[in-house]
Amino acid sequence: MKLELRRAARYYYLRFVRLKGHPGVLARGVAIGTFVGITPTIPFHTILSLLFAFILRGSKIAALFSTIIVSNPITFLPQYYLSWQIGNWLTPGKHSWKDVSILIDAIINGGKFGETLTALGQIGMESLIILLAGGMVLALPFTLFFYCLSYMLFRSIQKKQLEKKILK
Repeated sequence: MKLELRRAARYYYLRFVRLKGHPGVLARGVAIGTFVGITPTIPFHTILSLLFAFILRGSKIAALFSTIIVSNPITFLPQYYLSWQIGNWLTPGKHSWKDVSILIDAIINGGKFGETLTALGQIGMESLIILLAGGMVLALPFTLFFYCLSYMLFRSIQKKQLEKKILK
């Protein structure tokens, strides 16, 4: 079976733009998924996306979809590294990259929920706070950008659909 990256990307793009709902609700879901996907909370992404989408009344499907797009094996390392750098800069505690690499190794190589939780326990609470603080700061501009972008996209799509209905 040949991997057709272009075809898969088009398929998911079409699934994304065909989501139904108010543009604000869909964009809120995208923003929630983007925020959760960028923060270093790997074993809890699905749970957090659904929880925040429910609390903030965003689209749960858009939140899950954007979490998957933003957080994938290609983006793990840069996201964690930047979160650690920003968190180390913001917080008084200083930790080495070696502390964080234990967690990344568990996520990439282990992949099991229990092993990831064990790795989280090994890096310690200070390192976890540094990562989370840095991750939240890193996620904010992306969240705002993707909210605005997706709102305009969904609004444009719905406007075109309405125009087609009127012309029929």
